[in-house]
Amino acid sequence: MLQNIGIPGLILVLVIALIIFGPSKLPEIGRAFGSTLKEFKKSTRELVSDDESKKDENKSSATQ
Repeated sequence: MLQNIGIPGLILVLVIALIIFGPSKLPEIGRAFGSTLKEFKKSTRELVSDDESKKDENKSSATQ
């Protein structure tokens, strides 16, 4: 998705965000976005590991 934006597009988005939110709110928004992304990745990893463990249990019970 970000491959199509390019550097000029990113600069434009940052300038618009600066105009809309102001310089004092941007760090807060960045922190909130970062923590949300971190939590999403953590949850995704947990779901994937749960699915893999269930598959392993099914394979071991099927071979017995």
